[in-house]
Formats: sequence, structure tokens, C-alpha cells
Amino acid sequence: MTTEKAGTAQRSAPIAPTHGSIATPKSRATFAEERRFIDGNLHNGIESGKFFPETTGGLTDPYAKDDVTNIAPPADGKIASGERPGAAYLDKTDVEWDKHDVASGASLDFVWSFSARHKYRRFNYFITKADWNAGEPLTRAQFEPQPFATFLNELQPYWGFTDEQMWPAQPTTHTLKLPERQGYHVLLGVWEIAETDKAFYQVVDLNFVAK
Repeated sequence: MTTEKAGTAQRSAPIAPTHGSIATPKSRATFAEERRFIDGNLHNGIESGKFFPETTGGLTDPYAKDDVTNIAPPADGKIASGERPGAAYLDKTDVEWDKHDVASGASLDFVWSFSARHKYRRFNYFITKADWNAGEPLTRAQFEPQPFATFLNELQPYWGFTDEQMWPAQPTTHTLKLPERQGYHVLLGVWEIAETDKAFYQVVDLNFVAK
């Protein structure tokens, strides 16, 4: 298999910034936008249906039944792009993605930065299975079925609280204890919105090294 090194490409003019992304450690979308493989600021708009790893729309949040129901989350093979056509580059399997060296069991801060905030319900973090195949597309079967970390906003109904009460902090930092893994793995962060049917998807490429 030929591997393409993430380099620099010429793209069209930047689009307006929208919503949010994982700024630290840099997400795959952020790296790709810096190299102009996706249009400027689209890294903040990797948006699709909430409730991953569900596959259908019209679902009610089991914790907050008055939240807006979802549209279908991204299809298998299009998880990193959120099925955004302009971000399809993020789903490629022949790219040598920029990876962050980490250690199993270590605590690592994940920082979200927002250009537009929403009344949110939760942040979920998923990790690829120990035996995942990096040469295959990212699918639900490649990830552990449950998030290894969740940060829940317990305030409900969402319309009973002000924007300031329901918005995430700017920026928002989550300290995650990383699972036991070896070598290359993918972390998926999902920011789920209470007042809409969508969530924002961010993939971070990690290289687990010996402590």
C-alpha cells in the first residue's frame, strides 16, 4: 500500500469558522486544515448526527428526553469527516497521519476551542480496539462500543437555563486517563448538542509508546 505523507496542498479560500474542535492535542482535522487539504476553518465544522455509535435518526437522548432528537450519525468509513464532503480527506486510509506520542494510563488534557458555542449535553471519548486494523476505514467495529470517558451536562431541560449556564467553557479542558494500548490508535471525541440534532466529531491520532 502506498502511503501519502501529509504535506501541503493548495485549496480554495477559507470558509467562515463554525462551532468547535480539539485544539490540543491537535486533531486530524486541524492538521489537515493547516496543510490546506481541507478548506480553512472546516476543522471547526465536522458536524453530523449525535448519539454515535447509533446508526439511525429520530432517537431520544436516554438521559435528557426533552433534548432535540438526532439525525443519523455518520456512516461507517466517514466518521472522521462527519460525512462532510469537503472533509472527505480525513477518511483516507493511505495517509501517514501526524501522531501524538502518549503512554498507556497517562493523564492527558484534551482542549476544545469554540468559534460558536451551543447548549450541550455531553462530550464522549472513544478509542479504537486493541486489535483494530489501521489499514481499513474507521468504522464502528474498529472502536470500542462504549466511550472510555464521558463529561455530562446534567442541566435539563436545556431551554430552562441560560446560554451561559448551558454553554461549554471557552476553552473546555478534559483530563483523560488513556486506556492501555500499544502503537498507533485513534481517539474520537464527540461533542453532543442538546438544542440541535447534531454533534461535532474530532479524530486525534495517537502513538502509544513505552513509559
